[in-house]
Amino acid sequence: QVQLVESGGGLVQPGGSLRLSCAASGSIFSFDTMGWYRQAPGKQRELVAAISSSSGSTDYADSVKGRFTISRDNAKNTVYLHMNSLKPEDTAVYYCNAAKRRYNTINMYWGQGTQVTVSS
Repeated sequence: QVQLVESGGGLVQPGGSLRLSCAASGSIFSFDTMGWYRQAPGKQRELVAAISSSSGSTDYADSVKGRFTISRDNAKNTVYLHMNSLKPEDTAVYYCNAAKRRYNTINMYWGQGTQVTVSS
């Protein structure tokens, strides 16, 4: 039943900005955390940013701190990733993620992925 619909990816020059959006099919408060992962060719999928659905606290990968911001709009059930000062190494497929812990099991849900390419 869970659907995460992403938008906002594209081609941008180094130093430019993009905003990714992730619209959830239900309330974001159904999940413990919402976040963004990315995966470049030949590399592991890595956590970029996450936000707690209850407290709003955030975590970021060291490589994006000070450049990326994760935020939410509760009324729209939407999570955003604002990306500034983009670098070529930010090029990857970006995935929206929702996680919910049940006892000792964590259920993770994924969006379809959206391509972000940073190039001149």
